[in-house]
Amino acid sequence: MLNLVQLTVLAAVSRHGSMTAAAKELHYTQPAVSHHLARLEAATGAKLVQRIGRGIRLTPEGELLAARAAEIVGRVEGAEAELAAQVGLRAGRVRMAGFQSILSTIVPEAAAALARDHPGLELGLVDEHPGEALRMLREGRIDVALIFRYADTPREEQGLRLVHLLEDPIYLLTSEPGQTIADHRDSTWIGGCARCQDELVTICGRAGFAPRISLVSDDMVVMQALVAARMGVTTLPRLALRAHRMPGVHATELAEDPRQIYAVTYGDPPDPPAAAALIDALQTSIRGT
Repeated sequence: MLNLVQLTVLAAVSRHGSMTAAAKELHYTQPAVSHHLARLEAATGAKLVQRIGRGIRLTPEGELLAARAAEIVGRVEGAEAELAAQVGLRAGRVRMAGFQSILSTIVPEAAAALARDHPGLELGLVDEHPGEALRMLREGRIDVALIFRYADTPREEQGLRLVHLLEDPIYLLTSEPGQTIADHRDSTWIGGCARCQDELVTICGRAGFAPRISLVSDDMVVMQALVAARMGVTTLPRLALRAHRMPGVHATELAEDPRQIYAVTYGDPPDPPAAAALIDALQTSIRGT
């Protein structure tokens, strides 16, 4: 029989790659961590941890079980939060991960509305790219993921439920007004996150060339500063420009394929009351903009 405490220990060791760090996170002694791992190995009949010099690593069996352990522990924590929030949303918590431009524009107003309407509900926020946010959602470490996707982004796996929030047009950012993508066939391009770079390559491909991406940053302030300094050109969505707009940067809207922004939950419907309240607050905030 698998033990939740032992699975919690294994998940922590996997996250940190260290028994010492796992013990510190869990407020255990290191011998206690070793004891729980030994008991888990005895229960499963599998070698889960190998010693390497002064450190450790998980065996393939350990990595397999650790991935499931993280999801199991997250689901239990999520269930506790859902149960606490079930009765009138008087207490409990809801956890959300999202990307920089929505966290700095739409989310603050939504968070304020949630706090006003449900003062006993605690909101947790973390800044993450869509891929990591979805992984956290599957593992039960968050309740709602805010993601963006483009027309050619691969579809999300089954079990994830997407609520469309808004369309976010893409803009070409240059140091001179009135320019087009085709004007920058030979220019230096500034790339963002991996998903954004894929879309940049698609956009430039429609104009008949592959962009020369020599500068990379996923910080919208840094990207605009590089454009203003005439170090290159880039693309950014409207929300990023709403969050921060630097003088000396000219933005030209691109008609093709705005990015789509979704709130994502995981598991069978309906959503837990706290997650549903948060998504409703997001939708209300967007309608008010």
